[in-house]
Amino acid sequence: MASGRRDIRRENQVMRVFLLFLALFFLGHSVFAGKDLPLPRFVSLRSGEVNLRVGPGSEYPIEWILKYEKMPVEIIREFGVWRKIRDFEGIEGWVHQSMLSGARTVMVLEDLVILRKKPENEASGLAKVPAGVVGKLLECKDEWCRLQAEGYKGWLPRTKIWGVYPAEFRK
Repeated sequence: MASGRRDIRRENQVMRVFLLFLALFFLGHSVFAGKDLPLPRFVSLRSGEVNLRVGPGSEYPIEWILKYEKMPVEIIREFGVWRKIRDFEGIEGWVHQSMLSGARTVMVLEDLVILRKKPENEASGLAKVPAGVVGKLLECKDEWCRLQAEGYKGWLPRTKIWGVYPAEFRK
């Protein structure tokens, strides 16, 4: 009988430690997700369908539905768990923070831009990228940014993409 009580106590201790760990994980995640980060900043859409509301709350009407997963957006304001964002066309609205990802992406603005092997105008081309393509931002050097898009990794001029600030990632 004493052995059974010890097993129950041990299970209770293990459960308490697990619950404490779980609580600290979620508390830490909510505290650091978006806290004290600079405004404005670029993030990306987490989902292929994101409701853009006229105010910071689910009681506000939906004005737009963004249907482009991983599209870069700019956070321009914060209110609790709500983020006011702007897309590449200047459309603004409020979304819940859970609909956004910290993954950095960029959108190609001009049609058939040449993705180059090196950050130079004379470098050989890898592919012609159409306007609207979203790529993963890898790095930027001076006037060029390296991205992964359409199955290629290459360089595009900053002026041809949206989702990175002019002075960001300068080397």
